[in-house]
Amino acid sequence: MIRPMQHCLVTGGIRSGKSALAERLVAAGAGPVCYIATARSGDGEMAERIHRHQQRRPSGWALVEEPRALGTALDNLAADDAPTLLVDCMSLWLGQMLGEDDGAAWSSERDAFLAALARYPGRAVIVSNEVGLGIIGMDPLTRRFADELGWLNQSLAERCDTVVMAVAGLPHVLKGEI
Repeated sequence: MIRPMQHCLVTGGIRSGKSALAERLVAAGAGPVCYIATARSGDGEMAERIHRHQQRRPSGWALVEEPRALGTALDNLAADDAPTLLVDCMSLWLGQMLGEDDGAAWSSERDAFLAALARYPGRAVIVSNEVGLGIIGMDPLTRRFADELGWLNQSLAERCDTVVMAVAGLPHVLKGEI
């Protein structure tokens, strides 16, 4: 049985089942859902990934596509009857941010998102890749990406009352309950 929670981080490796798990967690709750998509479709393969995600989602869920200003997106949705949010995903958001202006705006956008999440009155489920299980990258950008995502995941885990890691499609609860 999946129990409702306030804020939840779902992490895991690539193709671990984290997005599908997050979708199940959100669907188990009552009320409206808003899916916040961070991905940009930069090539055919990414467009296909996005399409598969779209096909899986219920048609009644609202959609906000926001590849940059996640804090603003959360603030715009905050209200007494705030929808449950599914934010997918932090690693795509970070990668895009680091690719723009050498990542100069990353710190302020990250801080704005974390502050908006703390203020958000509804439920939020956030998807992020786990980077702490691999090797150290060979180039500075890869090392910065891994460092920044690891620190972001730690900040999110601290702020979320539930943290779940998806491994081979199976949820492993690290904090709280589902």
